[in-house]
Amino acid sequence: MNIQYVGERLLPGQTGNIFILLAFVAALFSTVAYFIGASENPLSGSWKKLARISFRIHSLAVAGIVGTLFYMLYKHMYEYEYVWHHSNNEMRMRYIFSCFWEGQEGSFLLWTFWHAVLGNILIRTSKDWEAPVMTIFSSVQVFLVSMLLGIFVFDHRIGSNPFTVLLRQSEFGSIPLFQNPNYLSKLDGRGLNPLLQNYWMTIHPPTLFLGFALTLVPFAYAIAGLWKKKYNEWQKQALPWALAGIMVLGTGILMGGAWAYEALSFGGFWAWDPVENASLVPWLTLVGAAHIMMIHKQKNQSLFTTFFLTLITFILVLYSTFLTRSGILGETSVHAFTDLGMSGQLLLYLFFFLILSIVLIIINWKNFPKSNEEENIWSREFWMFLGALILLISSFHIMFNTSMPVWNKLFGLKLAPPTNVIYFYNSWQIPFAIVVSLLIATGQFLKYKDSDIKIVLKKLFIPFIGSIAFCVCVSIAMHITEIFYIILLWSSAFCVWANTDYWLRILKGKIKNAGSSIAHIGFGLILMGALISTSKKEFISVNSSGKDVQALGKELSNSKNILLQTGDTLPMGNYFVTYKGKEKKGVNIYFAIEYYKKQADGKLKLDFTLRPIIQLNPRMGNVAEPDTRHFLNKDIYTHITEADLEMPEDKNKTGNEYGKSQPFTIGVGDTITSSNSLIILEGFNTTVDKKKYNLNDSTLAVEARFKIYDIDKKTYMATPVYVINHNQVEPIEATVEELGIKLNFWKITPETGKIDITMAEKNSNKPDFIVMEAIVFPAINILWTGCIIMVIGTAMAIRQRLRNFKNGEKEI
Repeated sequence: MNIQYVGERLLPGQTGNIFILLAFVAALFSTVAYFIGASENPLSGSWKKLARISFRIHSLAVAGIVGTLFYMLYKHMYEYEYVWHHSNNEMRMRYIFSCFWEGQEGSFLLWTFWHAVLGNILIRTSKDWEAPVMTIFSSVQVFLVSMLLGIFVFDHRIGSNPFTVLLRQSEFGSIPLFQNPNYLSKLDGRGLNPLLQNYWMTIHPPTLFLGFALTLVPFAYAIAGLWKKKYNEWQKQALPWALAGIMVLGTGILMGGAWAYEALSFGGFWAWDPVENASLVPWLTLVGAAHIMMIHKQKNQSLFTTFFLTLITFILVLYSTFLTRSGILGETSVHAFTDLGMSGQLLLYLFFFLILSIVLIIINWKNFPKSNEEENIWSREFWMFLGALILLISSFHIMFNTSMPVWNKLFGLKLAPPTNVIYFYNSWQIPFAIVVSLLIATGQFLKYKDSDIKIVLKKLFIPFIGSIAFCVCVSIAMHITEIFYIILLWSSAFCVWANTDYWLRILKGKIKNAGSSIAHIGFGLILMGALISTSKKEFISVNSSGKDVQALGKELSNSKNILLQTGDTLPMGNYFVTYKGKEKKGVNIYFAIEYYKKQADGKLKLDFTLRPIIQLNPRMGNVAEPDTRHFLNKDIYTHITEADLEMPEDKNKTGNEYGKSQPFTIGVGDTITSSNSLIILEGFNTTVDKKKYNLNDSTLAVEARFKIYDIDKKTYMATPVYVINHNQVEPIEATVEELGIKLNFWKITPETGKIDITMAEKNSNKPDFIVMEAIVFPAINILWTGCIIMVIGTAMAIRQRLRNFKNGEKEI
């Protein structure tokens, strides 16, 4: 019998599906029309007009999909699987954006949206390149929108539809709730992952996906150049877009690092997680591609390398998409999506553009202009080429090891990832970083074609000596002894100093052409800040409570985690810390931790208070969110690793109830501790007064005598009795009401003289406690300052390239 459901709103889903179909068909028609329009025929102009109209219809349809999904999330339409899966009634409205792109379908849609925006810009700006470039753009949109179709062709599903009705999912049909015609009145959503309920989630993904989208523009121009055999002209068009991609994608990656540092309890800003690596690698190759374009513009050399790096950047974005969305990284990354059954579709997407790139390179190889002129080792282009090559090798190392699960699956291997991932990648990548920073430091002082090395060395002398002096002082002051760390510290300082010197002395402090120098200064500061803050970070939360935190969990360490009870004031690093209590607001529990400094008179003075959070989520697991105190020269980063989550008002309700009994095996003279006392086994009494306990004369009874001291040294006695009656153990517990303690005597082992007992305490006895981790990150602001400066410098460089492009200047 069909159930007539009450209140289901199916029109928005139907509207969304119409938009998806329209977006797919329009993108497909636009691809075909632009392809025909790119050929030399009398009707090419008409086909381009049709293609342009079709792409704009596609863009409006994509906007319609976006608007429909946002509306459904805003209205909490749980009859749709995507809305139910990613939101709930308790979620704050500001996280609607986070819900939108948390799932695979939403993130594909976000990516598609940015491509639509960029495609419309290209329609207006690419002029003679419009048809071939937009052919590639439209074809990419066909693949991306197909990821949203959610239709079956010969029992094979194409895409995953965000407008699927919840009850159409087979796993929900048999649930009793959905047999109720009015099920929507009782249905709440599954909710947003607590890790993502942070403002970074609202700005990091759109920035990152805009960066991914921007890599398509140079790729499309490169394919168009090969297609139309315009091997040099395309680079002039593509270079500003490549620089924009470097800026935006780099910003997105840095935002991810800031998010991890500020809001996630990773204990740092970069963990070489596979998904982090998958976003970093295309950025590295794009940086290399942009610099090789500059070389080719000057000398018409390195044409193949220019094509290769430009094409491989977008291919790596597609490969990264496969890695993060196929589920293959599920066991090695905390960021990866689960598999939605689209692995085959993702591979088709990847291989289509990979094969297209390879075929066009092979077809055009013999037509590439050849240069017989050898590059001078002291030319700027040689050092820029060398830098791009180092970036490529670095990228290959990162991606090869990130792809370990792929190699295992392809070749039946059982290669395990390195046990210490951070050490493994750092040991390889630090030498690459040293070489790149040295090339950046010296490259701008070299001229194109040839340079007088004596003049160059003379110009570099002051930065060279200054950076050495800086490195020696910092290494001594901060006790940096690892040789590679010292070399990287020097090379990054040399990079900063040399580029600052170039800007001030060579460019006379003018801003107009200083974009590259400023971006390089930022890059050097990032390396320096990352090196100092990570290599010299210090765990100051050494446990001084006298209680073993490992009893609360094997993953906890007394050298990194301190246990604090309410009102405790314990030394920690250069501070004294006090746990003042907790406060619950919505799903968040805020823990107040006061940091004190000892004054000259010996008194403690409050310096600052931190309020780390634990976000309660019974369905997905609780999540700790750190709090950080920022200083000019350091950060103090604090997060909760273990805590009593029961609020005082809840404890009052169950205060007189006894909690779970704890077992102990002890001998005479041994001590066990409760939350408010010390309990010592003094001995045994085998002549038990059986009448006192209403025992038969034939019953075997042994009394254990415990002396108990409370925190005021007041003494209590407890005598639990071990009883065997008709071969059955029937112990008689002893209760100390004043202390809220119960003791039970369960077993005697004559061979060892040990006994087994259990102890239970009243819930009101249990003190409110936390276990927390506190880390000092020295000089972390150097890193964040470098991030800002690099982004600003790149934006300045883009502005200068566009100005040169407009004025027809050759020097770029």
